[in-house]
Amino acid sequence: MARVSEAGDRGGPGHCHAARVPGSRSPAERPASPPSPEPDPGECSEDAARLAGPAAGAPCRPALPAAGAPGSAPGEAPAGSAPRLALALGVLFALAGSGSSAAAVALPGLGTALDVPASATAWVLSVYVLALAVTTAVYGRLADLAGVRWPLVAGVVLMAGGALLGAVAPTLPVLLVGRVLQGAGAGAVPVLATALLSARYSGEVRAAALTRVAGVAAAGGALGPFAGGLLQTWVGWRVVLALPAVGLLLLPLIAPAAARRGRGGPFDVPGAVLVTACAAGLVLLVQSPAAGVTVALAGAALLAVGGSAAAVHLARTPLGFLPRRVLTSGAAVTAAGCAAVVPAGWFGLLLAVPDVLTARGWSPLLTGASLVPAAAVGLFASRYAGRLLARAGAVRTLALATALTVFALLDAAVAAAAGIPALLCLAVAVVSAAFSVGQPALVEIVGAAVPVADRGVALGAATLLFLLGGGVGTAAVAGVGALTGTAVALVVLAALPAAATLVAGVWSVRAARAG
Repeated sequence: MARVSEAGDRGGPGHCHAARVPGSRSPAERPASPPSPEPDPGECSEDAARLAGPAAGAPCRPALPAAGAPGSAPGEAPAGSAPRLALALGVLFALAGSGSSAAAVALPGLGTALDVPASATAWVLSVYVLALAVTTAVYGRLADLAGVRWPLVAGVVLMAGGALLGAVAPTLPVLLVGRVLQGAGAGAVPVLATALLSARYSGEVRAAALTRVAGVAAAGGALGPFAGGLLQTWVGWRVVLALPAVGLLLLPLIAPAAARRGRGGPFDVPGAVLVTACAAGLVLLVQSPAAGVTVALAGAALLAVGGSAAAVHLARTPLGFLPRRVLTSGAAVTAAGCAAVVPAGWFGLLLAVPDVLTARGWSPLLTGASLVPAAAVGLFASRYAGRLLARAGAVRTLALATALTVFALLDAAVAAAAGIPALLCLAVAVVSAAFSVGQPALVEIVGAAVPVADRGVALGAATLLFLLGGGVGTAAVAGVGALTGTAVALVVLAALPAAATLVAGVWSVRAARAG
């Protein structure tokens, strides 16, 4: 199970605690205590923990209980309302996930229509993932300040507005503005949607509701690429990009059920802005080989100035957006850095595979259908992630995830060079499985590496770094690929998970000797 933090004595709002499975181990491979028989208000089911897995185009992010009185039991609501609310939230999850999974299939057609090269269309995914990464950490804090209702409503409206702007955009720059807005809004969904259920229902009703959300979201995520290909074939890529706007129709069902009041408190706006600047600078710098010298200089400037300012701000604000005591946890930072290579591989392939298949004459519909088996593999692997953690320990599981990512990227490189579509599909399936086991391992390691009071903010910071890996992956494939070709770009990208595998492997050996 994934234990979710409550604000205050449990480590802040918006972020999950370590996944606890009977027999699972800490980073030092120490046995972890089993979960309590009766979940507390902040606990979600294993199905809920899989809501935003690779099928949805984003990592697993179990969410928080809604803002309310610290330590209170979840607000009781009529049990009969749970199935309908869970269905609406599951559809909302799937729509948010389509921002990456369905949109990826539309990229080749989008590039042709707007007369831009494939390296430029990569920004459509990169800026979306960047905005999603930063705002996922922000929304939990906003819910603590203002309750769940208005941040969730604002997020869905922003997601829909950005999707519609992207759908009608006459040029790529306008489309990218829409994608930034869409990603910034979509960040609210995984954090706050399950929070709503966790606070509103209890016991078996809550468990059933979370399971229903997980099932609907997983089904929608698995069908996302196929739906994107189908819509592009029938009505065009603009409709694919507009798909998340359907979320507006769900607000009348969802918003009245969400808590309206929060606990109040400060929000570190400068810290959030500086982190965003550093993340944007990194993505710009990685993608600069295809984007030009101006983008490279802008990225370097953002990274240097933002990093320096962030260091000064951290010294002055030790409990800010990224708390100092979390950033100084060697195990947490190492785990997040290693785990981030998995979404880098996933999003890199999400960009490369449709491009390669389209170049071989595949239709958008066939391309989308080819990605569905990979989503099914990811869902299957996620069901056994807990058993793997219990038997192998979190560090070994993380090493396995990074090693699988290396294999997937090298396999895809061979497939792209030799023109073997079946190997491309295999690569996506393998990295999907890596995603499904790697994220729970990250949650386990980080949760065990920091004090209980810091687990919420620690996992929030780890999730931010984890998601940023996706932005780096798309930027690397686009930036290097524009100069060397997709196959070489995938080999270059594979160096990241290879290094992470080495680090995690050495870490695992040392932990075994120490144990």
